[in-house]
Amino acid sequence: MKHLLLLVTITFVLSCCSKDDNDPKEPLSPAAQTGAGTFACKVNGQNFIDTSGGYFNCYYQLIDGAYYFGIQGLDSVIDLTSITFGTEKKEINEGNTYILFEILDGNVWGGVGFSSENNPYKFVSTNSQYTGELTITKFDFTNKIVSGTFWFDIKHPTTGETVEIREGRFDTLFTQ
Repeated sequence: MKHLLLLVTITFVLSCCSKDDNDPKEPLSPAAQTGAGTFACKVNGQNFIDTSGGYFNCYYQLIDGAYYFGIQGLDSVIDLTSITFGTEKKEINEGNTYILFEILDGNVWGGVGFSSENNPYKFVSTNSQYTGELTITKFDFTNKIVSGTFWFDIKHPTTGETVEIREGRFDTLFTQ
């Protein structure tokens, strides 16, 4: 009887375990264009899936005659805690691919936030040496839907190693 009780207990405990959302073997959700509130990619081969529940900050605003776009996903992979994209005085358009450069007027850029127990938060952005691409696959101004894919490399601020951001995709609503 003790063995049966032990077996039932072990079976129950194991059935309550859930898979880790950041399991690198699990595929990322497919790229979508419905405003679903998703943001995901691979960071050095590990899944980075936004943990804010689809309420991450995304905007496309006209300020003093110039457009600014911004989106940020949050998760924790190693010591990388956020991935951000933005434009500085630059419009975005559906079907266009943008090279990620420095945070300067007229540019599109990507950035990463690093934070760990031993190191305070550090933000690092793309530049002429560490670059990538952002493609806007859907831009519906009427329904405020923006979707895209991305990849880029970034220099880790502590180790100096190259961090590879790959298979990136987002699909969300934006505010104006």
